[in-house]
Amino acid sequence: MTFHNFNFDSRLVDGLDSMGIRTPTPIQAKAIPVIMKQKDLIACAQTGTGKTAAYLLPILNRIIHTEKRHLNTLIIAPTRELAQQIDQQIEGFGYYLGISSISVYGGGDGATWDQQRKALEEGADIIIATPGRLIALLATGKIVLDHLEHLVLDEADRMLDMGFYDDIVKIINYLPKKRQTLLFSATMPPKIRMLANKILNHPDEINIAIAKPAAGILQQAYVVYDEQKVALIKHILKTHKWNSVLIFASTKENVKKLDVTFQRLGIAAKAFHSDLDQQEREQILRDFKNKQINMIIGTDVLSRGIDVEGISIVINFDVPPDPEDYVHRVGRTARAETTGTAITFINVKDQRKFLNIENLIGETIEKLPLPQSVGEGPDYQPQLKKKTNFRKRNFGRPVRRNNSRR
Repeated sequence: MTFHNFNFDSRLVDGLDSMGIRTPTPIQAKAIPVIMKQKDLIACAQTGTGKTAAYLLPILNRIIHTEKRHLNTLIIAPTRELAQQIDQQIEGFGYYLGISSISVYGGGDGATWDQQRKALEEGADIIIATPGRLIALLATGKIVLDHLEHLVLDEADRMLDMGFYDDIVKIINYLPKKRQTLLFSATMPPKIRMLANKILNHPDEINIAIAKPAAGILQQAYVVYDEQKVALIKHILKTHKWNSVLIFASTKENVKKLDVTFQRLGIAAKAFHSDLDQQEREQILRDFKNKQINMIIGTDVLSRGIDVEGISIVINFDVPPDPEDYVHRVGRTARAETTGTAITFINVKDQRKFLNIENLIGETIEKLPLPQSVGEGPDYQPQLKKKTNFRKRNFGRPVRRNNSRR
């Protein structure tokens, strides 16, 4: 099958051909015909399977055949990074189509607000928005959504995890009842079902590889003490020439601490977290995409917000708190049918969490022996209830131990 099978407008197919995109992914092959029939859809597919193009291509094809152009489509995304990436994909796919789009998100200064408000008032074919900023703009009363034909919720599970359920319901109240609604999610927890029942009309459902890392990812793990983690990262970076590296930590504070440690050790990396202003965050992602920097340290927000091909390794400095977050983290590598490596550091207290990840994905991940230079790690016994681990996380500084009894 090729994209010619969908009877897309020749201009859209020409745009895809110029980008070297000729064969649809499984989610695209199943979702596009449903969307072209104007049916509501719930689509569940793992990250990196091409679900953004699955909804964008049929919507773009419909817009260019609409006689009277107006605000046609609203796409709601959980983060500004994802909103910007969707906007960039629209620009790429629609190169020959003359379709206008704007991404709307929080952050920035008053000038950004004015620019977004003005663009929405003047009109665009497609809006890509984060929930909070969109509600603020809708409250001005100057944005008309009466003729909206399509509503897309992208990364719906992540939006609900971030507490946007009420915001989404509020946005729905501004929209016409007669519309096509498309809900895309990597997982399908009960909250998503509840939302779908509320806003979709007799939807078709598609499920592709739910909660499974891509086949091209080599998944490995090390069982370590916290104070061994930095030495282990140094070893991994030295023993192989990685083109691009993502390191995930579970909190913003840990990202900052790692950044300081890496600077002290002379490891070139950029920290990505919410305390950076919008311009700094955009610059880091742009430099990473353009290969001007090859290593980023971030939290799980980054795992849903970065779409860069060619990431060769993902390192989980901490085991993610939610098993599904593991799928999103490791899904940053081996995108578009490429291969990549994902390595997770498992300390004593996170062993049960890692077992939950293995249960979710239905496979046992190889536990590699620690290199001699790092030392001996703890036993991997996830079924046992662990005693409190008194070794404190110190990000590479020597640990003082007092073996005397108290």
